[in-house]
Formats: sequence, structure tokens, C-alpha cells
Amino acid sequence: MKILLTNDDGIHAPGLMALYQELRHDFEVQVVAPDSEMSAVGHAITLSSPLWVKPVYKNGDFFGFGVKGTPADCVKIAVQELLESPPDIIISGINPGANVGVNVLYSGTVSAATEGAFLGIKSAAISLDARQHPDFRFAARFSRQIISFMQENGLRDGMALNVNIPALPADQIKGISIERQGVSRFRERFEKRVDPRGNVYYWLAEEMPVNGRLADPDARALQQGKITITPISYDLTCMEEVERLRSCPLPDCRHLLDPE
Repeated sequence: MKILLTNDDGIHAPGLMALYQELRHDFEVQVVAPDSEMSAVGHAITLSSPLWVKPVYKNGDFFGFGVKGTPADCVKIAVQELLESPPDIIISGINPGANVGVNVLYSGTVSAATEGAFLGIKSAAISLDARQHPDFRFAARFSRQIISFMQENGLRDGMALNVNIPALPADQIKGISIERQGVSRFRERFEKRVDPRGNVYYWLAEEMPVNGRLADPDARALQQGKITITPISYDLTCMEEVERLRSCPLPDCRHLLDPE
């Protein structure tokens, strides 16, 4: 089975290496990832500059391709140009830090998986709920279960899996839960600074959920010590609102036409 590994933390990230070390002996593993960190770039693709691709070697052996581009770029260029044939599965990660709630819209890790789904390939994003001193070993081992799960059960066309793993010893994990993506809003706080030349700049300093982070079902289950699996789609249409708006009087554009 051919597996493509990618991420948004860069080709030298320890989470990606953990996946590679876990899977390389039993699968045909190929790595195509950004050549530097591309966290929180969402589903951006590169249009204003070329995609520079360079082979990366570790300990004298070929490891993969580093791309000067986004995670979505990496999946596109891997599937359409770099690999001899498309992979059977794409795994993006392992990301240090959870990707739950609306964070999935900003996440490069998740966007790589949704790009894979867009290309018709079974894909999953894997994140570990730890930013400081993450231990990726269990999450890497669990990736095997996700691969088997997708192979045995399949996924609807256009769907990917967003997997979040609590930063707990394996014997303290409370189980696995299929959860809906949370939609709580955040209130951001920016810190204003001035550089030595008098130029004003800002750092995003804090994000506070308006309704409380644990109001989101995926975040709540993760906080309870469960591995969460959320099926996600690149189709952002709200069908309930489509039906409601179809019953509303529509805007009239006839008066905007140029007079004859």
C-alpha cells in the first residue's frame, strides 16, 4: 500500500518523522512536505511564485521532497507530478496541538487532508493535543488504526478524517469517539508594539472562545481523554440555509441593466 505523508510543520518536523519511522517498514511511504513551517495557512495555494522542489536526505538516505509551498501545494504537486502513481492513502501530521472547532479552517494540517479528499484519495489529518514537549509515539502507532479504519470502511467521496489524540499515556485514554466539528466563535486579542524605527506592528496574543471551548463537542470529548474522529468535507454549503433562502424574495437586478 502506498502512503503519502505530509504536514504543515515542515519536512524536518518530529511529528512527521514519527509517522515515517512507524510506517516505513510495512508500507511504501513517500514524503512530500513544506520545506519550512507553514502552520495556519489554511487551504492556501501558491500562485505568485514557482513551487521549488528539492530532495531531502537524512543520514545519507533519500527521505522525501521539500516544497517551498503550502500543505495543499504539497499534496497537489505530489499526486500530479512527483509520484509515479497516486497514493492509496494520505496522512497529514502529526501536528503538535489540537485541531478542533473552527481551527480546522485555519489548519494547514487539516487542509492537506481535505486536498487529498478533493483529489479522490482517502485522507486523514492527525493532531496531538500537546504543544510543549509532545510525545508522538502513541499517535504514530495509532495512525495504523486510522489507515485500517479507512481501508475497511471507506469514506464518502469528498470526505477526510480529522483525528485528534489526547496527550495522555495510552492506558489513560478513555476511548474513541466520532464527533461533530465545533463552531464556537473566538475573541482575539492583539498586542500592539512599535519597532525601533517607529513602525507599528501587532502580534496575535490570545484567543478566547466566546461560548467556552468545551461547548464544542470535539473539544469536549478530547478534554475528556477521548480520541476524536471527525469526518470533514470541502463542501461548505449549508443546505438548511439554501432551502430557507430559496423561499425568500430574491434581490432584483433588472434595474441595474444598462438602458437601451
